[in-house]
Amino acid sequence: MKKNLLLSILSFCLIAISTQAQEALFSSQQITSPEIHKDGSVTFRIFAPRASSVQVTGDFLPTVKTQTPMGEMDGPGKAELTKDDKGVWSITTPVLSPELYSYSFIVDDLKTTDPANPFLIRDVASVTNVFIVGKGQADLYRVKDVPHGTVARRWYDSPGLKMDRRLTIYTPPGYEQSKDKFPVLYLLHGAGGDEEAWIALGRTAQIMDNMIAEGKAKPMIVVMPNGNVIQDAAPGEGNGGMYKPAFMIPKTMDGTYEVNFTDIISFIENNYRVKSDKANRAIAGLSMGGYHTMHISRFYPNTFDYIGLFSAAIMPREDATSSVYSDIDGTLKTQMDNGYELYWIAIGKTDFLYDANKEYRAKLDAMGMPYEYIESEGGHIWKNWRIYLTQFVPLLFN
Repeated sequence: MKKNLLLSILSFCLIAISTQAQEALFSSQQITSPEIHKDGSVTFRIFAPRASSVQVTGDFLPTVKTQTPMGEMDGPGKAELTKDDKGVWSITTPVLSPELYSYSFIVDDLKTTDPANPFLIRDVASVTNVFIVGKGQADLYRVKDVPHGTVARRWYDSPGLKMDRRLTIYTPPGYEQSKDKFPVLYLLHGAGGDEEAWIALGRTAQIMDNMIAEGKAKPMIVVMPNGNVIQDAAPGEGNGGMYKPAFMIPKTMDGTYEVNFTDIISFIENNYRVKSDKANRAIAGLSMGGYHTMHISRFYPNTFDYIGLFSAAIMPREDATSSVYSDIDGTLKTQMDNGYELYWIAIGKTDFLYDANKEYRAKLDAMGMPYEYIESEGGHIWKNWRIYLTQFVPLLFN
């Protein structure tokens, strides 16, 4: 008798749990979030009947100051959702400008993704949802009905680093059928990133496909390496297994990457149909990648005709002793004397690296070293870096 009663109670509990789980599952499936309206406003929804508070945070909201490993920086704000009688929380934004946006929910102080939105993106160790609003600049980030290039993950041997390493390579539409040789853009990520950053967060493949189709960019190969020299690949993609990505890791900016960058160039020029001369090589990067770009291009001062610094870190730390940093002014002068087609610098007005870039431009001015300068709104954010890429690429290989 007691056994039957116990089984009945357990069955009831399992049915209740199953019903509750199905309720949550089906409620999430029936919810549209985000709902992008024709006027460019967006409604977010989440089914959380037992929650006492729900917020949304994302880069479509006004920024607030937040503490990061690199000091105080601008971060996304928060907005409160309201709950209806069915347990669905919602909020509708004002009209948003055309852009790719990322966001998360905060449910009772727990940050979480949107269960109704399957589109996710990783930035260092944070995973957020994404959506695209509007046309114009945002159209460059969409997959459109145009000829598409190919994105491959390749492994190259780095004798200098004594390991095989992974990189991401974009080849333009028609590369496989063509016998032509193509110019190359080496595109470098920032601190905490890896060989996945530019292709995912930066929408590089979509940008290149669309700009090539519109005749705004020359067909080119884009190489996106991993700038963390102690890694063979992005976390979860290499022999280190599945570990949590970190913002700054050992040997990140100590000169090792710069010295061994020629291993990457050698692999590309030995395995792809490329024009292997200075006039057909470009290098650009964001933040730490801008730092690497600046130092690689002057350490190998007759290698690249096009150089792009996007919100770049500039000078090495005081404890950096690599020979790469032993004669910065001298190698910059050599780079200038050798000549180049474009030295392009871009940064946001509220970027925490703004003053460092201002000082660097003063150094170049004093040397008489020519460059082009773009100053945008905003800070140290992917929105700016995607825009910079769309501004930089049309200037290449003309």
